[in-house]
Amino acid sequence: MRGIGFELTVAVRFLREGRFQSLLIIFGVAAGVAVVAYISALVVGLQQNTLNKTLGAQAHVVITPLEERVLPVLPRESGAPAFTDTQARAQRLRNLSNWPLVVAQLDARPGVAAVSPLVAGSGLAQRGEATRAVTVAGVEIERYARVVGLNSKLVAGTLRLAPGEAIAGLTLASDLGVRVGDRITLTTGNRSEVLRLTGLVDLGVRELNRRTLLVPLRTGQTLFDLPGGATQLDVTLNDVWAAQALARELAQQLPYKVESWQDTNSQLVSALNAQSVSTTIIRAVVMVVVVLGIASVLVVSVVQKQREIGILRATGATRGQVLRVFLLQGALVGGLGSTLGVVLATALVFLFTRFVRGADGGPLFDITLPPAMALQVAVVAALAGVLAAVAPARRASRMDPAQAIRT
Repeated sequence: MRGIGFELTVAVRFLREGRFQSLLIIFGVAAGVAVVAYISALVVGLQQNTLNKTLGAQAHVVITPLEERVLPVLPRESGAPAFTDTQARAQRLRNLSNWPLVVAQLDARPGVAAVSPLVAGSGLAQRGEATRAVTVAGVEIERYARVVGLNSKLVAGTLRLAPGEAIAGLTLASDLGVRVGDRITLTTGNRSEVLRLTGLVDLGVRELNRRTLLVPLRTGQTLFDLPGGATQLDVTLNDVWAAQALARELAQQLPYKVESWQDTNSQLVSALNAQSVSTTIIRAVVMVVVVLGIASVLVVSVVQKQREIGILRATGATRGQVLRVFLLQGALVGGLGSTLGVVLATALVFLFTRFVRGADGGPLFDITLPPAMALQVAVVAALAGVLAAVAPARRASRMDPAQAIRT
């Protein structure tokens, strides 16, 4: 009776004798694992979709000049009345001093995917009698395309910005009644320039599509009277969640205002955190239910198998072997249930991506069940099965053989 083979044989026989109970708890474990895995995949997919839409046309870190403040001309003398109401100073477009050096330093920093200098301001776009207020961004198109992923957002034309050219948001082009190849007049302050559209982009946000107009960096510098300047630096990282730490570090090193996407989207971050906490609570509750279900079935099994346990002990089985029999039962139930649960979760993910559609008829959002996540849930469920079997196994191992046989 030495070796694990004896305990495994007995454990399987006990499970087969209580076939209905065993199948019931295995399907119960499978349902719990499927719920945990599916909800985890759903929440991860939802969060990723939300981040993609929110950050699709937004940099992870934005560096801008500090706001101008009203400073006293003379120091206040002792006893003199203090000004209690100071009118805020009007903000104007300001250049980031020595910005090429900062760009070079950020390019060399690990974890930074792309850096783009730009000159941003407001203007009026006109085509015939149609006039629209626009947000003008003078950019280096190769750098800016990497920051916001313009290649995937281009719907017409090409991503090219030579002197005298521009790229417009899809809705803006519709409002002005223009398409690729048409010309518009852009006016900023006392300056104006005729630009030819080379491309139309869909940035995923209606307001951005209605107001965005991209021009070459040098054109933006000319239109806003900032020769050789840049009003902000947009930074995209490989890991979006590292943005806040980088922003804090850069704010201490640079004499500029540095904001991460978490700073400008605090409500979104709170919602994502709430989703993560809710998912963790659901997973914990489901795992507790799984543990209690397995434990209850094994307790009943111990009561039903008292005579068999007594016979095993009388024929030479040790307490350790009896203990391992029921621990193996828990492991088998947890293992089989978790495997079946992963299969059910995969089927649920497939059904969601296949049949759940958005208003445009396309998939609502993509979700997948990564192998690492499926393995993690399965391992936790299997361990939960072993944990649930500890108390019944200890009770079975402590039974007195003679008393067990008499019952």
